[in-house]
This record gives sequence, structure tokens and C-alpha cells, in this order.
Amino acid sequence: MSTTRTSATPAAAAPAATTADVDRSDTEYRAWLKDAVRKVQADANRSADTHLLRFPLPEEWGIDLYLKDESTHPTGSLKHRLARSLFLYALCNGWIRPGRPVIEASSGSTAVSEAYFAKLIGVPFIAVMPRTTSPEKCRLIEFHGGACHFVDDPMKMYEESADLAARTGGHYMDQFTYAERATDWRGNNNIAESIYQQLRLERYPEPAWIVATAGTGGTSATIARYVHYMQHDTRVCVPDPENSCFFDGWTADDPGATSDCGSRIEGIGRPRMEPSFVPGAIDRMMKVPDAASVAACRALERAIGRKAGGSTGTGLWSALKIVAEMVAEGRTGSVVTLLCDPGDRYLDKYYSDDWVAAQSLDLAPYAETIETLLATGTWREPGA
Repeated sequence: MSTTRTSATPAAAAPAATTADVDRSDTEYRAWLKDAVRKVQADANRSADTHLLRFPLPEEWGIDLYLKDESTHPTGSLKHRLARSLFLYALCNGWIRPGRPVIEASSGSTAVSEAYFAKLIGVPFIAVMPRTTSPEKCRLIEFHGGACHFVDDPMKMYEESADLAARTGGHYMDQFTYAERATDWRGNNNIAESIYQQLRLERYPEPAWIVATAGTGGTSATIARYVHYMQHDTRVCVPDPENSCFFDGWTADDPGATSDCGSRIEGIGRPRMEPSFVPGAIDRMMKVPDAASVAACRALERAIGRKAGGSTGTGLWSALKIVAEMVAEGRTGSVVTLLCDPGDRYLDKYYSDDWVAAQSLDLAPYAETIETLLATGTWREPGA
């Protein structure tokens, strides 16, 4: 038998119960927020899917090469998808507020698209960009109501953007951190799901390779995660231009890798390993000389009559190298890369012989490699 002994000393009185109720809701702000989200979602609803273009290859190779043409978005680039996702993410997190500026560190195309969405919902926009950004991109940012804030050192973009947001009471969007999480990589008509849907009736509906260049790293992360999630056998390759650290950081498994100068291929390549770059999700990387990127841009125009930006050339060069490997190994299948933005933004750069000469780029060996491949199916290393 057990007993419980109780103290004769009366228990201390319990403190009086209190309640706390803090209501931070603001009816006017919530009405603005609902309308802003509606406007951004309506933009997606108005937009048709982007085209999947075929790059002509000899039929007997049994290989199909496609370019996902992201230049047909309302703001003319792949970054339209990213900007829409970033705005929805920031709005739903309560980070964007009426009347306060949105600020972004960008080499151009993301800023063009974000300026568009900022104007759509009625907030100011400031792009913090390298001084070397193409004049056409600056014009487009201003066309959409944005302002350009230049820095001489690309590594200072991040710090300057954060400081500018603090000084103005605005929101630093920070695409390089949030790109990989703002996009729904499981589907919801993201770029990966769109590619597979458009290949559904092709002779090789599951691509052997998807080639995606990296600026933030968000697109390659979305594609690679979707491939794994859907249990496809597709491999994902990320080409990297000169003066970018992604390749070195990936091969050395070094998240602290850096580069001491900016990329000449606008929109891709970074001086640091960006938080949105997900190395473990991708299968292969290639280091692509800038002269190869420019030569591939020009080869694309000869092949399909379309000018595209330098990042498209970087991806096309790597895709053609993969095609050559498949031919050499007797494998058939499809390869997909991205047409990221139109070449008319770069007429004074990648399509200017004067600019090419000023950069000391020799395109001839790389052009010859592409021509030899298309004529013979053989990959001859430039200069060999």
C-alpha cells in the first residue's frame, strides 16, 4: 500500500492568467496584396507556353536537338519565369509593401523582367548592375519604369543592393539566394514540365540530356530536381563561361570558390558560388571559352535564322559537343538546351566584330569545329 504525503504549508498562489493578442493585419494592405498577387498570376494566365525549336541535324544520326525558346516571354527572356516566381514568393512572404521599392542585383535580363512586374503591381524598382551591362538592357529596364544603379565591381552588387534596400526601406529581392526555392520544381508548368510535355509526341520523348546554363543556378536546380522527382533517366549538364567560379567550385566540391572578375557572357557565370546553385543535383559541367559561346551564337543564326544572346551560345556549344559524343558512340536520342534571350540585346557585343576584336576573341577555330561537326558528325577540338 502506498500513501502520498502532502505538505501542510499552503501552496503559493498561482500568478494570474494573462492573454496576449497582437493583430498586425491591415485591411488596406491586405486588399493591395490580394490585387498584386492576382495581377502577377494573371500575367501567367495570359502567357502561352514558349516554343521548342528544332536545330537541324542530319536525319541519319538519329539525334534530335531542340532549343526551348524563352525569348518569347513578355519581357523577352528566360528570366520572366524567375521574376514572376520571385515576386509571388516575396509578396506571399509579406516582403513587398506598397510604395516601397524593390531592389535587385542583376546583370540585366532579370532586372528587365522584375521592372515589368514591379510596374504591374505599382511599386518602384531599382536594378543594381555592373557598369558593363549592355545599353539595350538598361533601356528596357527604364522602359518598364525601373531605374539603373551601376557598380564598377560586380562583387559589390550584393552589398550595394542590401544597403540600398536598407536606406530606402525597400525589399532586396536577392535572386541569387531565392531563385532555387521560389520556383515550384515539382511541376506547376515550370520549364522542366513544359519541356517534357512538348516532347511527348516526338520520337525521343525523354531527352538523353538537358543543357542549362547557370546565372543564379535556379533553372538548372529546377530542371534537375524535376528529373529526379519524376524518375526520368535524363542527365543534366551545366556549361560555365570564362571568369565564372561554378565549374571550379563543382569539380573541387568547394562552396567557397570565387572568381576575381566578371563574366563577359551576360546573364550567366558568377564570381562566387551562389546559394541557388545546387551542385549535387546536376550530372555534368563543361567549361566553355567565351569565343566558343560567341561562335555558337552566330552558328545558330545561320542554322535557324534567329539571333540569340551569349548564354544561348554557351549552352548550344555544350549541346553540340554532347551530340558529337552520341554520334561517336552510336547512340540515338534527343538533347534539349535553352534559347535564353534575343540577340538584339547584344548587337554591340556578340554580333559586333569590333567588340570581338577588342576582347581578343578568335572565333575561327570554334566556328570550324561546329561546321565540321554538322558536315561530318565528327568533333574536332578547336585548334587541333
